[in-house]
Amino acid sequence: MSVFYTVLLFFLVGSVAMSCEASAQGASESNKQASKKRRAKRFVQDRFAIALFGDPPLTGPRYKEIADANFNLVAGNLHADTRAKVVRQISLCQKHGLKALAICQELPAEDLPEGDACWGYIVKDEPSATLFPELAKKVEAIRKARPGRLPLINLMGNYVQLTPENLGARDYQDHLDKYMAQIDPEVLSMDYYPFFLPSGDDRDGLCNALEPMRKSALKHGIPFWNCINCMPYGMHTDPTEGQLRWQIYTSLAYGSKGIIYFCYFTPLSPEFPKGGAIIGRDGRRTRHWYQARRINEQLMNLGPTLMKLTSTGVYRVKDGDGARFLKRTGIKSIVHAEVDPPQDYLVGAFKHADGRRAVMFNNYRFAFAAWPTIEFGVPLEHVREVDKYSGKEVSVLDDSPDMDGLQISLDSGEGRLFLLPSS
Repeated sequence: MSVFYTVLLFFLVGSVAMSCEASAQGASESNKQASKKRRAKRFVQDRFAIALFGDPPLTGPRYKEIADANFNLVAGNLHADTRAKVVRQISLCQKHGLKALAICQELPAEDLPEGDACWGYIVKDEPSATLFPELAKKVEAIRKARPGRLPLINLMGNYVQLTPENLGARDYQDHLDKYMAQIDPEVLSMDYYPFFLPSGDDRDGLCNALEPMRKSALKHGIPFWNCINCMPYGMHTDPTEGQLRWQIYTSLAYGSKGIIYFCYFTPLSPEFPKGGAIIGRDGRRTRHWYQARRINEQLMNLGPTLMKLTSTGVYRVKDGDGARFLKRTGIKSIVHAEVDPPQDYLVGAFKHADGRRAVMFNNYRFAFAAWPTIEFGVPLEHVREVDKYSGKEVSVLDDSPDMDGLQISLDSGEGRLFLLPSS
């Protein structure tokens, strides 16, 4: 073959290859744009979720009572159990400044109730992975029929007693990976209710369950929520306010963008013979209503800042081992007075959307207050605290100015959120 034809053939083959490559790139770009367009129609969380599971009777006073306790989201499953009742629930939520997650699992997607207060729909609670293919079809039907609404599936937590048969997967991480791949959720949600017993507790179990949620949510760029227990049932003792705080602030340290209380209205079931949810079966407010109102006020004020934070790490800091982790958090040192219990803290590290660093500093103890002396890695005048009672950024004040250094007072299970300059 002559040199001329060889060059011509090379040119033609190269042109075809470049054309195919350009076509493939165009198709890839088109697919990306189509995917982006599909996602643009999906639910996007715009506020920190302070939710309840177990809706009360469908009356105006009951829904005003929910708002008065500083909740902002109602997940219905007790009293709003028909389409007509869900329509009423959405209307009540609209009137009282609440959002609703309706439970209409038997309705086809095109018949699901709507309204400005409707955030979405509860699709399934604690499914096995064997149900994911079927649930994926339901989720896609909701996305198509009700764009912008949240199709919520709540997962089982990473309980040690779960078996491959329960999970429908080899292990919990495989369960979670299958869920993310098959459902592609807008929000990741799970429940894990730690035991608090005189003989011991299951706090570390909750942390072990929150960590894979944190990592999966970061990997896929979505928020995650955690359900917390606020009533006695089975082997669970009735949680104290310190134990409620501990569950909630631990979730925040791991980067949770939503809390769901289980339960708000006490279900009528042999599983709950003591009652004792936030509202009793007789309609009375239990002590948990007043506890939730106090804690939810803090969540409401911290929420706008929490929604701007991306987790970079979570560290358990105890006596003698804090130095290994503190340099990653913006805190230089922590010491405590001899009369106080040994140090035990959970420190969540974050990056703020504006580039600053953030630290959620938690008391890991649910039965004792903490009063550590803290030194930040930057001058104190450069540190701000997000005030839980106003939501404003304020100067960090010394809780015991007569002592050397900066003292930070923490109630049992409490957390405090600090903002530091970018590193």
